[in-house]
Amino acid sequence: MKKSFTGGSDHESDFEFTSNADINRLLNTVVGSVRDFTETQVEKIRRLTGIGAALSAERNIDRLLEMIVDEARAFTHADGGTLYIMSDDEKELRFAIVQNESLKTRMGGTAGELTWPPVPLYTSDGGANHANVSSYAALSGEIVNIPDVYNAERFNFEGTRKFDASTEYRSRSMLVVPLRNHENDIIGVLQLLNAQDPATGRVIAFSPESQELTESLASQAAVALTNNRLIQDLENLFESFIRTIATAIDEKSPYTGDHGRRVVEITMMIAEALNAADEGPFADIHLTPDELNELRIAAWLHDVGKIAIPEHVMDKATKLEGRFDRIELLRTRFEVLKRDLEISRLRTGGNGGGDDVGAAADAGKLEDDLRFLADANRGGEFMSDEAIERIREIGGLTWQCDGDRRPLLDEDEIESLSIRKGTLSADERKIINSHAMITHKMLSQLPFPKKMRHVPLYAATHHECLNGSGYPFGLKEDEISLQARIMAVADVFEALTAPDRPYRKANTLSGALKILGFMVKDNHLDADVFDLFVRKKVYLDYARRELPESQIDEVADR
Repeated sequence: MKKSFTGGSDHESDFEFTSNADINRLLNTVVGSVRDFTETQVEKIRRLTGIGAALSAERNIDRLLEMIVDEARAFTHADGGTLYIMSDDEKELRFAIVQNESLKTRMGGTAGELTWPPVPLYTSDGGANHANVSSYAALSGEIVNIPDVYNAERFNFEGTRKFDASTEYRSRSMLVVPLRNHENDIIGVLQLLNAQDPATGRVIAFSPESQELTESLASQAAVALTNNRLIQDLENLFESFIRTIATAIDEKSPYTGDHGRRVVEITMMIAEALNAADEGPFADIHLTPDELNELRIAAWLHDVGKIAIPEHVMDKATKLEGRFDRIELLRTRFEVLKRDLEISRLRTGGNGGGDDVGAAADAGKLEDDLRFLADANRGGEFMSDEAIERIREIGGLTWQCDGDRRPLLDEDEIESLSIRKGTLSADERKIINSHAMITHKMLSQLPFPKKMRHVPLYAATHHECLNGSGYPFGLKEDEISLQARIMAVADVFEALTAPDRPYRKANTLSGALKILGFMVKDNHLDADVFDLFVRKKVYLDYARRELPESQIDEVADR
């Protein structure tokens, strides 16, 4: 049976079929074509959506830039691709990524720095540079689709021709798409080269469909790139702010001006040695990049609580120091005593005998007592019971002031000079130690991101001891984190070797390690961390960078 389908009564049938089978074949062909087209479009949309998700998830800027070009080339079957990024002053386009499959070229991103000169957006006289296709797209915001660059009269492709001549390449089709951020500003330009027919490999023009897909991808890429740069800028701002705070704390004291930086350096050197360990207690422990960064931030902020400690306590170089060093008041009193002795000698006639001999002996003893008090005031040596008793005996002397007899030393001065170790009294030590709790209170109020949530705890617990005698929480061994233990060793070692502390002579390497060893035996510091610190010679690497030669002596191998 012959059947026909007509498009109207005014003409013959458009299609004629001899059987129902012909009709079914046609319908199946049409349905198959529609299905194939739909599936292809759905796959492209699915892939475009996947690319957008992947771009948004990528945090490494170099990999992100590469991904933008890789995916754009794959989408359009382009042989080459170049990504330009707008400079901060918006006066030039800088090469970020250059790829060419035929020439086996991959530059920029993870492949290494790309040093090609940037493309200027403006001419020497200040006019817009519309001769270069990439700068034109950046300035105008228009997409440029060129079937053959050798036949394009609008733009100057002299550089392209020279490149082709030197590489025996033939640049033909080109698609140039500007990248716009959420504020509609041009932040870069994506340039694709030589679209290829997937079936034959022949270079063809970029189709309208490829152009639309590339435009959509460029939009997603611009959002991802903007977000990535915004996150990076915020992280840089955050870190700069942290370093500024740490520097301000160090600058508050003229004696610890570089303490924060040095503790960070030692801390991270220990952490890197720990990650490199392939045997011992740390062989199965590895700190991730995020954990290392969290530790580094905590190290920068470990003394932030000192911002609330009074300077005259934090910088107390001698036992009698307050607003000033009161040893000078004692010198004045001793001078008054010696003057009174001299007056007494003169009144007795100064004949060299009797009371004069006693007076001379008293004057000599006063000089000796003053020297003794001046030495005690420095806090360098441990004060024995005998030394403390002598301080009280000296304090029992009196001197004449405004017609009254007054004690040579008042009770506060006797108590201060009797401090057995260092320059701080028990109350002052409590004030200094409170900086750890203040650190925790301050940092706990900050909304640290999830990957830095332990910063307040790590920073505040670097003075905890394994035997529970530390502060601010009195934690026991199993309650103290590995990160805090690392910082504890770093903090003590820096303090022992720091050449800028007026209240403590800088120790040599061997002397510092000996003291650290005693602290390990007393269960104050972690033995495994200390052993790693010594065996891997972290102390020596640090010393060669930071300490004078006079402090670097021989240390016995462990």
